[in-house]
Amino acid sequence: MNPTWTTGTLLGLAAGAGLLLIWARLPARNRPTLDDRLAPYVGAPTDHRLERLLADQVVTPFPTLERIVRPYLTKGAASLERVLGGGASISRRLEQAGRDQTLHQFRIEQLIWGAVAGTGAVAMSLVMLLRGYSGSPVLLVIFCAAVAVGGIVACDHRLSAAVRERERRMMAEFPTIADLLALSVAAGEGAVGALERVARSSRGELARELYRALADARTGAGLVEALDRIADRTSLTPLARFVDGVAVAVERGTPLADVLRAQAADVRELRKRSLMEIGSRKELAMLVPVVFLVLPVTIIFALYPGFIAISTVVP
Repeated sequence: MNPTWTTGTLLGLAAGAGLLLIWARLPARNRPTLDDRLAPYVGAPTDHRLERLLADQVVTPFPTLERIVRPYLTKGAASLERVLGGGASISRRLEQAGRDQTLHQFRIEQLIWGAVAGTGAVAMSLVMLLRGYSGSPVLLVIFCAAVAVGGIVACDHRLSAAVRERERRMMAEFPTIADLLALSVAAGEGAVGALERVARSSRGELARELYRALADARTGAGLVEALDRIADRTSLTPLARFVDGVAVAVERGTPLADVLRAQAADVRELRKRSLMEIGSRKELAMLVPVVFLVLPVTIIFALYPGFIAISTVVP
């Protein structure tokens, strides 16, 4: 591409960005709405006030830069929520991941991921233009937009991966927690006392959930209701059965130690089956390098001396 065109393109982009910023900050476009003017006198928590309260919290490691771009992040997060939707699913996954993060903060994080990815794509496009890219500029624009969208989607996938990893840790901790509860109950502790002892002496995601359930029970909710919230915050079937067993034992006074030991044994058997399934898949994956790398090299080493001998004997 001609250097003159490249320089003109860069200057045009800079001028367009400046005009866009001036247009975005015009006083006519930033007038307070009727809800904002009435909110201090009515006291109703409108959506705009809630967004401002949430925006006051720092969500990035660069607080000064974040305060500068905070109004744009807040509006962009609200626009992203309106475009993507699915706020209920995001909120549930945030609870399942154990994050102290609101939906608005997660949308801001998604926006930052998309902005960083888009900025990297724009930098790569500028480097390609400076090195004489001869293709259509429309393809570069599409590439930058696709990378920005990919950053937003990658942030969402990262949340789903965090949920799966946390549930995996909870399943790994479940047999030990169940055995400790069974020992405490067999030693004469009640259900509440056993839960408090295990939650106080254990570390991990499941112990944290038990501690949260006990805190909910102390604030007025019943123990059964607090335990049911654990099952609602996770999608693990063994944990739901464990909560149901503890709830039934608390309500009806049935023996709890045997139920907990049986559930711990079931979870250990489930982990054994899952490990065997993972092992079988790994065996199939190991065949790929053996068949396509090791075996051809072995055949070549076995046949190459014969080919050399034949080529030297044949005149």
